[in-house]
Amino acid sequence: MPSKLQRDRVYAYIAVLVYASIIGLSFMFTKVALAYANPIDTLAIRFTFSFAGIVVLVATGVFRISLRGKPWPRLLLLALLYPLGFFVFQTFGLKYASSAEGGILFATTPILTAVLAAIFLKESTTLWQKLSILLSVSGVVLIFGMQGAGIDLSNAAGISLLLLSCLASAGYVVLSRFLLRTFTPHELTSAMMAIGCVAFWLASLTGHAAQGTLDQLFTPLANADFVWSMLYLGILASLVTSFTSSYALSKLEASRVSVFSNLTTVISIAAGALMLGETVTIYHLIGSALIIAGVIGTNVKPKSRQGHGMNGIRIERADG
Repeated sequence: MPSKLQRDRVYAYIAVLVYASIIGLSFMFTKVALAYANPIDTLAIRFTFSFAGIVVLVATGVFRISLRGKPWPRLLLLALLYPLGFFVFQTFGLKYASSAEGGILFATTPILTAVLAAIFLKESTTLWQKLSILLSVSGVVLIFGMQGAGIDLSNAAGISLLLLSCLASAGYVVLSRFLLRTFTPHELTSAMMAIGCVAFWLASLTGHAAQGTLDQLFTPLANADFVWSMLYLGILASLVTSFTSSYALSKLEASRVSVFSNLTTVISIAAGALMLGETVTIYHLIGSALIIAGVIGTNVKPKSRQGHGMNGIRIERADG
């Protein structure tokens, strides 16, 4: 009969797979939403739905939050990395660089995460894991490279901002892992959704006030496609993914969780083929196979060595 540790690890892997699946499908809904509203308005409304979901979960007792005696100002730093830093750097980075460049650069996030986790959390990775992470990254680069994409160094501003978004994402993963010593996944998720909602609304209202277009703020909500997109992005792609990633990080090392982000490329390809009729080529299949092999390799190792993690969290450094 499996131990509690083994069950927790299984649930953590299920959670991170749910996270990757939702994010992989979110690109389609983001495209729909941006046809009706600018990025900042979209984020403001998106996190309004997320925060509304938090309010319902807390009011019904599904989420229990208690910050008494806890260093809650640290949650502000977490929210500064994600959602604020990540989305702001990404949004403005994509104004100066292509989405393909964004995809290639975002694939490097697991590498940055492993480096930061080694520095701040003292989480080590084996040579096998390092090679597996690189294998996963190479799969993403292959897919975008075969589509004719590359890194145009003349887009220095855009590339710099996109790299900062990757760094913010990696920092979020590592800081979350650290804060889960003290806070629950519910508390981390609630803080991020609340702070994101307030910050993006301030930015949206400021922008509309400057342009004299406050009367147009809620115009996109008159379109059913926009509302459905916001429900997906707000409830699933923000609220649910924040909770599932936080839960996974409470059970697994940062490098193991982060590498799953590259699975979003595979899921996006599959969704495009199944839902939009997009063509899947041989390089899509080879790149996807490399990504999947890299994810598996990072999380499955041949020899068993066990240690203890933060706050009594037991970290298995191999198959359990």
